[in-house]
Amino acid sequence: MLTLCCIGFQIMASDDPLLHPDLISLGRRLRRQLETVLDAERRAAAAMARRQQSLRDRMLDAEDRGLRVVVTCSDGGSVAGSLQSVGLDHVAVVTGTSETLVALAQVVRVEVGR
Repeated sequence: MLTLCCIGFQIMASDDPLLHPDLISLGRRLRRQLETVLDAERRAAAAMARRQQSLRDRMLDAEDRGLRVVVTCSDGGSVAGSLQSVGLDHVAVVTGTSETLVALAQVVRVEVGR
């Protein structure tokens, strides 16, 4: 039997109010609720981060992940390939053996593939 010393008194483990069976189930329920709230907070934070990303941020993410993209420009032309690099004002898309530079100001649509 566990004996705890508290200011000259001896408390037996069976007398500990935190070990009451009702509190054990309450603790489990509160833990599940906390996990649900934390999961919702994580999802909300991820959604907020996506909403605050610029086109350049998303292109950088696609470049880091090695994803294929289709970039459509304001003149109606498009280029498909892998992002070679993302600059402050342009992106470089590799299509086969050639590299196409596209000004970010001219981009009207970006499709990101897998």
